[in-house]
Amino acid sequence: MSEGVKTLVDVMSEQSAAETDKIVFDEAFTLHNRTVFRAACAIVQDAGLAEDITQEVFIRLYNNLESITNEEMLKPWLIRVAINLSKNTIRGNTRANTREENYVKEHSETEEMTAEIKLEKREKANEVNTALSKVKEPLRSCLILKHQGLSYKEIADSLALTETSIGTYIARGKKEFIRYYGKIGGDA
Repeated sequence: MSEGVKTLVDVMSEQSAAETDKIVFDEAFTLHNRTVFRAACAIVQDAGLAEDITQEVFIRLYNNLESITNEEMLKPWLIRVAINLSKNTIRGNTRANTREENYVKEHSETEEMTAEIKLEKREKANEVNTALSKVKEPLRSCLILKHQGLSYKEIADSLALTETSIGTYIARGKKEFIRYYGKIGGDA
């Protein structure tokens, strides 16, 4: 019977110890919740973030309840954890913001460069079209068709010209184009 009594006493002491831990945690939460929240809010300057930090502090308290033996050390421990978590949160947010800013800078510079390149290409195309519009016919048509990759025979057939004259027309068209393009401001 003494073994049965011992077992009963052990079981009851385990239950009361668990209840005591729960009461200590509940009491700690009730007593120090606002203090932890204010400490976190003072550092992060955001009530929502401070609430998240407060929850994390009490989760850590619950997980480390056995390591805190002195009731007097509970409040300083909670505040220290709140301060550390708040600083870590700020550090993490700063790093995240820096990464986002760098990403935006890289991509916006690329977009700006792309816009500048597009503008330059458009301006160059306008200069080429202006110079081409000043080249006389059939020189202009021969030059354009040759640039598109057609043979002398194909050019002659499409423009109703003799094949032997196409080479001369292309050479004269190039000279006129270079002369007009150089006057516009392009590189000849």
